[in-house]
Amino acid sequence: MPIKQVRCARTTVHCMPSAQTPRSGSSKATTAPAKPKPPKSLELATLDEDDLRDEGAFTAVGFYDLELPGRTAKAVEFNQCRFNRVDLSGGTLNKASFTDCLIEHSNLANLRTDGSALIRVRIDGARLTGLQWIDGAFRDVTVQDSRLDLSVFRSSDFRSTLFSDSNLARADFAMADLCGAHFVRCDLSAAQFSGAKMAGARFTDCTLDGIGGVSAFEGATIVTGDLVGLSRAFAAALGVSLELSDPQSG
Repeated sequence: MPIKQVRCARTTVHCMPSAQTPRSGSSKATTAPAKPKPPKSLELATLDEDDLRDEGAFTAVGFYDLELPGRTAKAVEFNQCRFNRVDLSGGTLNKASFTDCLIEHSNLANLRTDGSALIRVRIDGARLTGLQWIDGAFRDVTVQDSRLDLSVFRSSDFRSTLFSDSNLARADFAMADLCGAHFVRCDLSAAQFSGAKMAGARFTDCTLDGIGGVSAFEGATIVTGDLVGLSRAFAAALGVSLELSDPQSG
């Protein structure tokens, strides 16, 4: 089936069957994220010896099955660390950096951070509901099979970042730079994009019902097999009523 292309306000929409939807990393508009560089070995962290602290530096440390909810620390650096089944929910980590890290099956719900960075990080199967990552930097980041509903990424900068098969319902990307972001099979219902930079951003088979800030989508590419559903979502956001004409009338 040939690909149909529709342009509106320089937002490119590709309509194709789901079977032809490109998999992660196949986008020409965005660069596939680089993988984290694993350490040769990991030292296991314990609550007593390796607790979070201001300006702490953790290199090649494995955080496994730890309960760290509500912790507060500033300017913490994590390099080549692995987080597995760790609870960091409800805490505050301002100006933190995560480089070459893996975050798996962990709970970062309602974690608050300002001016923090993720560099070559993979997040898999994590709960990040209500995460507030404001004025942050994302470089070569992959997020898959995770919950990010009600998350806030205001004024953050995304480069080579992939969100795959994740729940981003009501996420807030206002004023963010999403030029290097690719969303694949994500639920972005009622997500907010007001004031965001979107030229080069790519959305593949995503749910976009009730999104805010439609005018920011200029320069973005949307790949979908549901052109009617997409049209309704954009029409609702713009306050436009759609009526299907009866081909037999007139």
